[in-house]
Amino acid sequence: MINVVAVGRIKEKSLQALIDEYLKRISGYTKINIIEVADEANDRNDVREVEGQRILKQIKDDAYVILLDLKGREIDSVQFSKLIGEINTYRSSNITFVIGGSLGVSQQVIDRADYRLKISDMTFPHNLARLIILEQIYRAYKIANNETYHK
Repeated sequence: MINVVAVGRIKEKSLQALIDEYLKRISGYTKINIIEVADEANDRNDVREVEGQRILKQIKDDAYVILLDLKGREIDSVQFSKLIGEINTYRSSNITFVIGGSLGVSQQVIDRADYRLKISDMTFPHNLARLIILEQIYRAYKIANNETYHK
């Protein structure tokens, strides 16, 4: 089972349609859920802490947590597929991906992460990062099952 905990809502209908398409594709391999937590106004001093508490409330105790993080490890799609397989085989059948808000995440969320993943050196809006990680999750399952898609 995979959960994606993300700060904020997707407002663009075209982006939501793409996200829904990848959720449908992934559901052929594993159960997947998107859990959206409310974002805070950026004029508060404790934005990361408030959003962080909302994120942490959505993470199950037995979850292996992969935090999308600019300071995380960069891996290719084949390595990502192997990572997912190793987690499911040796660590947990419950993987939670965390996508923080525009100001990042609290230290408590960083501390809860089992793995910190950097998806690119480039900067993406958080809602687009959601689509990118879903595409990579789908690709990971295609690779693991030796199915055509990955080139």
